[in-house]
Amino acid sequence: MSPQQPVAGRPPRPAQPLHPAYTTGYAAHPAYAAAVPVAPLDRRDPMAWIAPTVATVLLVLLAPTAVIFGGFSAMATGGCGSDGCSQALKTSLSLIYGTLFFGGILTHAAWVTAWALPWTRRWSVTRIWLAALSLVPPLLVLLLVFTLPAP
Repeated sequence: MSPQQPVAGRPPRPAQPLHPAYTTGYAAHPAYAAAVPVAPLDRRDPMAWIAPTVATVLLVLLAPTAVIFGGFSAMATGGCGSDGCSQALKTSLSLIYGTLFFGGILTHAAWVTAWALPWTRRWSVTRIWLAALSLVPPLLVLLLVFTLPAP
């Protein structure tokens, strides 16, 4: 029996007023519905291993190359001696050796942290950024080596 139909001997009840959100139409609009179901952030991420693995494979290739080329970059001063080299070359070599030392620490810390973070969806973005950050120092060393100024 609907509330609008009178019961024997009683007057009909008035309709209940709707909540303001339902009268404006915003709540029923499709744009406010979730497009896809969203998994909770504390669930295990099945693709958490991808970013650290890609970083590991690239570091296996980039890190030794950066150390070798960074070590050989001192040979750029062979033609000018220790005092006759340009200031730009000395500055570039200082940046290379500083990046090899401090960047090695940064690379190792970021790489280990990318693997050690909990494998949940909450940490997926942080894991990707740390994996990418671990690649920056070797790439910077290679960039500095390949753009060394003339002696």
